[in-house]
Amino acid sequence: MDDFESLSHSKWECKYHVVFIPKYRRRVLYGQLRAHLGEVFHRLARQKESRIEEGHLMSDHVHMLISIPPKYAVSQVIGFIKGKSAIHLARVYGERQRNFAGQHFWARGYFVSTVGRDEATIREYIQHQEREDQHLDQLRLWR
Repeated sequence: MDDFESLSHSKWECKYHVVFIPKYRRRVLYGQLRAHLGEVFHRLARQKESRIEEGHLMSDHVHMLISIPPKYAVSQVIGFIKGKSAIHLARVYGERQRNFAGQHFWARGYFVSTVGRDEATIREYIQHQEREDQHLDQLRLWR
């Protein structure tokens, strides 16, 4: 937990909990697309010298715990990941699935929160989010 990263003149530990959704919150993150997106996100994060520590793709949103060096703004890295992944998805899956137009796959905006010292709590939340959503969906059936 006290393992800090280094830049030429600084030591840092900057981790963020980020959530973003597909446009219109469509439930399109299934199957092959969902499995493929994880590796795309990791590759894009590395291009910005960032690292996805934990992540989970739900059917209608993405959770990630990402470590971003202080020389980059969070908005810059998340905008890069969302933009480049949308372009990639349009190229790879756009011909087969016409449920999103061009590069407009992700909705505008995102949620971000600094992690600080409660990293274990955030990791557990991300890992178990899908199970909690399924449990809540079951409870809604009885209303």
